[in-house]
Amino acid sequence: MLDRLRAELAGLRWGGLEKTEKPLNSPQGSHVEIRGKDGADIVNMCANNYLGLANHPAILAAAKDAIDRFGFGMASVRFICGTNGLQLKLETRLSDYLGTEGTILYSSCFDANTGLFETLLDECDAIVSDALNHASIIDGIRLSKAKRFRFSHNDMAALEAALDQAAGARNILIVTDGVFSMDGTIANLPAICALAEKSNAFVMVDDSHAVGFVGPGGRGTPALHGVADKVDIVSGTLGKALGGASGGYISGRKEIVDWLRQASRPYLFSNALMPAICAASICAIDIAETASALRQNLSHRVMQLRTGLGAVGLKVGGIDHPIVPVITGDAQAAKNLAAHLFMNDVLATPFAYPVVPKGAARVRLQVSASHSESDIQRVVSAFASYIGGGKHSPIPSN
Repeated sequence: MLDRLRAELAGLRWGGLEKTEKPLNSPQGSHVEIRGKDGADIVNMCANNYLGLANHPAILAAAKDAIDRFGFGMASVRFICGTNGLQLKLETRLSDYLGTEGTILYSSCFDANTGLFETLLDECDAIVSDALNHASIIDGIRLSKAKRFRFSHNDMAALEAALDQAAGARNILIVTDGVFSMDGTIANLPAICALAEKSNAFVMVDDSHAVGFVGPGGRGTPALHGVADKVDIVSGTLGKALGGASGGYISGRKEIVDWLRQASRPYLFSNALMPAICAASICAIDIAETASALRQNLSHRVMQLRTGLGAVGLKVGGIDHPIVPVITGDAQAAKNLAAHLFMNDVLATPFAYPVVPKGAARVRLQVSASHSESDIQRVVSAFASYIGGGKHSPIPSN
């Protein structure tokens, strides 16, 4: 096995697909310090810190106060002795914020998604899933014995055909990301909900890359499209816009949440969220709900980046979302581009197969509300210097 793993790792390195880590020597933010580049002022363009709350003083104070009052960890799962008032308060706060009937917390959204499908569905049921759904959804579906159908990304004709194939199942669950993490595209929830109603199907949305900054009050893609009452299940994370720590949740119909609390294995057999995360997340939701100025700056900086990259001839994916993928196609080209950006004090991560399909390699940029106009101009200038050098692997243009 070790020989095989050495060979596989060597193959990744040879193909430019090896993932490396750049340890931060500073708090998460729009500017960071990185080990090995001491003193450099690096613009961070690859964090999920959409509202810039990861180092917000009010959130830090809430976490510190919770540690002083409740200690570091619960050292138990929820149903034994791992539940305290902060977890219950956070679940209620999330339900109120999202407009749902109930919420259950998990150690991560990955756990939430992997604990959902096998708990609710069996061989009598069917799952219809968007082809570009997150890995946690794919893995969660694999754990279920339900029949599986996949439709082309955001293709409503393909969804309708898949629903026809699933007809006859006891229950049908349509599953989609609200925002697709590698492409920055947004699900067509009005059409999905209309087809679900026609087929008597349930709808589940993973809104990890939306809650906190997309839609009215940052309530996510169902609120953005006015279909919150038609979406039965929402999964999400506390590790992105809502403070950026860890933790996830399932929110939705009361009966679904109640059953997950009784039978979902990642919930039953994983440690409860530490009180400090719960307190900080409550504070983050309070900030996000009224953060119109942060969302406005985020929108302006996204438009500035997309316009600037387009002006220098780059092919940019997605529409009007802080996820801004620059498509290179070739994995080595993505790696070369990210290395050039890093040399110019811009941190961005290249993605290639198997994270994205073969031939769809990219450098994914992520804008934060804490980025300034000058930050984004620096990023655009770094891309322009890469293209202007003329000695690197080509990047497809628009």
